[in-house]
Amino acid sequence: MPDQQVRGRPQGVLFDLDGTFADTAPDLGAALNKLLGEDGRPALPLATLRPYVSQGGRGMLRIGFDMRPEHPDYRSHYDRFLTHYQRAICADTCLFDGIAALVDALEERNIPWGIVTNKSQRFTLPLMEALGYARRAACIVSGDSSPRAKPHVSPMLLACALAGITPEACIFVGDDIRDITAGRAARMTTVAALYGYLGDSGPVNDWGADHHAAHPDDIARFVLP
Repeated sequence: MPDQQVRGRPQGVLFDLDGTFADTAPDLGAALNKLLGEDGRPALPLATLRPYVSQGGRGMLRIGFDMRPEHPDYRSHYDRFLTHYQRAICADTCLFDGIAALVDALEERNIPWGIVTNKSQRFTLPLMEALGYARRAACIVSGDSSPRAKPHVSPMLLACALAGITPEACIFVGDDIRDITAGRAARMTTVAALYGYLGDSGPVNDWGADHHAAHPDDIARFVLP
């Protein structure tokens, strides 16, 4: 449940993509399991993979192969993983329950919303198109849209500039400690999405988020005027 109601009417609401706006774990997990199969390894259950999805290909290769960027085969595996993912980027991905209604409510109140993700643009835009939300978002900032990705502040400030909103009057919702770190650096009100993947960055209560939301409905209750 939310900690308290956000003070005043927000100028805008920004969402992380994977694990906050959309449940992309089934398609990212399928791409990893295809790669594991090609290497003669057994598939991993989705429940094992979910906590690492917000870390993208890096997290997937770490849990699937115990492989880090310094490994000599990392780049080839990474490229193969992305190829598999791109071929089925929205096969089983869907919005989290409650997100569609939240976005509708924001738009009814003329509150702009957008996406700030570390996912590369070549995946972000086709995915948002497939979900039907690319043209509705006031901004879509990908991991390669600015010089630095989250947890750096630059993508947050870029998103606000594109959406025409002030960072201090913006709410950012994310399911990874990098989201909260980036949002705080931009002086946004931060919301930890407890329904998301949460990663392996320690207890959520230690992230420093201003609020917690167990479900997107919680966000609507304390964000909307």
